[in-house]
Formats: sequence, structure tokens, C-alpha cells
Amino acid sequence: MLEISNLTMAYATKRGNVKAVNGVNLSLGKGEILGLVGESGCGKSATLLTLLGLVPYPGKVINGSIKFQGEDLLEKKPAEMRKIRGKDIAMIFQDPMTTLNPVFKVGEQIRESMRVHGFMETKEGNWWQRREKNKINETERVLQLMREVGISSPERRYFEYPHQFSGGMQQRAIIAIALACSAKLLLADEPTTALDVTIQAQILELLAQINQERETAIILVTHNLGMAAEFCHKIAVMYAGEIVEQGPTDEVMENPKHPYTQGLLRSIPKIGKVRQKIEPIPGTVPDLALLDETCPFYPRCNQANEACSRQRYSLRDIGAGHLVKCAIYG
Repeated sequence: MLEISNLTMAYATKRGNVKAVNGVNLSLGKGEILGLVGESGCGKSATLLTLLGLVPYPGKVINGSIKFQGEDLLEKKPAEMRKIRGKDIAMIFQDPMTTLNPVFKVGEQIRESMRVHGFMETKEGNWWQRREKNKINETERVLQLMREVGISSPERRYFEYPHQFSGGMQQRAIIAIALACSAKLLLADEPTTALDVTIQAQILELLAQINQERETAIILVTHNLGMAAEFCHKIAVMYAGEIVEQGPTDEVMENPKHPYTQGLLRSIPKIGKVRQKIEPIPGTVPDLALLDETCPFYPRCNQANEACSRQRYSLRDIGAGHLVKCAIYG
């Protein structure tokens, strides 16, 4: 369904091109769930925005391709992308509190995507009859979606405003917007941010249900490795705009190969009988404007050798679909 090849997106600055997404390669099949994990600022959200053509100025794609169902999205004109965005590819944005428009009723905001894409459009009767029939069809569809995502009393809540919804209910409304046109690919950018643990579990359960019932492919962006391990079929680990490790979830979590992935797992608190000290990753995230042809994780790596400082390696398959970008396996 989705094939991303050598995707590079950079922001033009006075210091040169800052590559927020640097040579990313990803693939996703129908009904698959991919977890995109890593520290804040590593390029996860930037990758999703690039897929949708929503990169803010002065960001620009300078290399690569994004093939969705065989067609390169980077070759599409803005008008063509508007037809795809929200219909075939939908996004759940990070903060539900600021995503919904505070001056429009929630039901109307869910309905807007269907109206824009003509999703429930009928061709029967004259223009007045078609308009009224479309309104009825769209309203019925919105009420159905609100029930599916767990919003109670949809007939009443259709006419309420975002401030009358809790954070969890706002996130459910955003998911309903993403599902309005039966999107084939769902991009979830940290969909449980600012929600309590119980609501987080409910949102993830809802996404899993959508995936199973509709075979909707999902890319989940998160910095929570535990969440990714429980929810995703595959995991891709990002660092400094690059994919440094990817593969089946069980393989990556139980047998991590890249020192960065190992460091992320060591920094997670573990509940057990034996006390174990949390080991943070030393150093800081590199300045993306100063990256050269060496491994970006080299200054922080506890397994670095001389080869790491000479060149940058590409992803290598070490078996079972497990890919690693590291000199140790180069």
C-alpha cells in the first residue's frame, strides 16, 4: 500500500539545509500497523507531515519518493493531494485540545470531510433534492461514526462544541473525522498525548478495532516503546531524521541490535524483584545542521569504533526482516 524510498525533507536556513527527514525507507501493507518510535525531535511527526504534503515553509522535499497504491504522492499537484488528504489518507493530530475548531459544533466538523469529498453524495432528483438528501446521508453517517468511536448520546452531542467534550471525547471526535471517508491509511501522531492512562487504553483499543474491522493500515508515532510493542506489527526506530532499526515488533523488542534501540530499552523502568538502575543515554541529540557523513549516534554510542567515524552505513538485513543501520553489522 505504501512504499517510501530514500525520503529526505529539509528546512532551508541561514546555516544551510537542516534535514528533519533524512533518507527514510519504509513500507506498509494493507491492514498493517507500523510504530514509528524515537526521542522528541527525531523526525517522526515531520515524516507524517511529509506524507500528506503538509510540510510548513521553508521545508521542502529534496529527494526520494512516496508511493501510495502505486502512485508517487510527490508528483501530485496541490489540488490532487487535497482529494487524497482526508479521503484515502487521514491523520489524527497530536493534541486534541487544539485540533478541533472551538467555534464550530463537533458534529459539523466531522461532517465537513464528507462534504468536501462528496463521500455521501447522491445523484437522484434535482439539485435541491440532492442537497437535502446529502445532508440527511451525511448526518446519519456522522451519528453512526460517533457511536462507533464510543461517543454516547450522539444525537445530542452532535450539536455540542469542543469545550463541552473531555480530552478523551475530543480525541474520539478527531478519530471520527479521520474515519469519515473510510481512509485506507491512518496516520496517528501520538494520539494519546495529554490523556490519562485509562483513556489511553481505550483509544488504543478503538484503533485496534478499526484496524481489525476495516483492515485500515496505521502508522503510529510514539515515544512510548511499551505502547508500540503492544499495539504494532512492525517497529521503526528513528534517530536524527533517520531510520536506524526496523523489523517485526517481537524481533526488535526482544533482540534489539542498534545501540540506540538498546539504550532506549535500558532507560525504561522495569518492575521486578531485583532493583535495576535506569541507564540514560549519555550526551545530547545532535544539531541537524551540523550532520556530516559519519553516524549521527557516534558521539553518544557506547559501542562506537573507528569505522563509525569514517562513514555512514545503510540499513542492512540481518535476517527475519530485521534491518539495522550500524557499523557493527556493516
